[in-house]
Amino acid sequence: MRPVRRKADSTATWEIARPSRETALPGIDMAGFRIRGDSPTELRAIPHPAVTVAVEFGDRPVDIHGATGRMRLKSLAAGLAFSAFQVRADGVECVQIRLSPLAAHPVLGLPLVELRGSVIALDDLWGRDTPRLRERLHHARTWPERFALIDAEVFTRLRAGRPVDPEVAWAWRQIVASHGRARVSDLAARTGWSRQRMWSRFGSQIGLTPKRAAILVRFDHAIHRLVRGHHPARVAADGGYADQSHLHHDVRAFTGTTLTAAANEPWLAADDVAWPAHGGAV
Repeated sequence: MRPVRRKADSTATWEIARPSRETALPGIDMAGFRIRGDSPTELRAIPHPAVTVAVEFGDRPVDIHGATGRMRLKSLAAGLAFSAFQVRADGVECVQIRLSPLAAHPVLGLPLVELRGSVIALDDLWGRDTPRLRERLHHARTWPERFALIDAEVFTRLRAGRPVDPEVAWAWRQIVASHGRARVSDLAARTGWSRQRMWSRFGSQIGLTPKRAAILVRFDHAIHRLVRGHHPARVAADGGYADQSHLHHDVRAFTGTTLTAAANEPWLAADDVAWPAHGGAV
């Protein structure tokens, strides 16, 4: 495995590392980031259809500015459909894990309905295991060593956890496979559940209603097409939006900024390297 290095802008250099093989753990993906520049790194984290866990192993914590105020963290967990937030740090060294909501509950140790769209310290979930993991990542000499440490930690937690209902897992996969265009009214009928039961079980285990999950998945597919240079009108038409203004509305709702600004965010521009298969979404 050779890390990919690229210029994010005129002042920062990114190193992005991927595991040499796809993880054997279903619904779990990871990437390593090392970002260095002449001034503090400032980025916008944008929601996507996965639960995010970031474990920083550098020397300095990261400042996070979001809807709930400012936090200073070294490791975090961000729920499905978190509100976009600003990240500021004197360099970034971290392993980021993307967890499908089908795997996130056992790995994190709490129902996603409790995490919702929050961003919290990973220490609050994993306790003393978190600083121990950070320390081991800090002393690891290579990215493969760091990925192996994360694999072992996640596997232990995944094995001890409780999976989601098969019907809920099927509904989530239908939403993802259709890029958010599945008719959510049909999902319950096709599982044999009542609509009320599907909405209740899906919401408690995924953390979002099926309708909100579909909106998030549709947005994620659309914003990545915009990053690749597709015209907004075509993206709106292909993505099932009522019109281009509907697309603009969703982009602002999820990112807190304009369509043009969101499509140029460095985190999104790096996704094709860091998450070539949109890891963690299924």
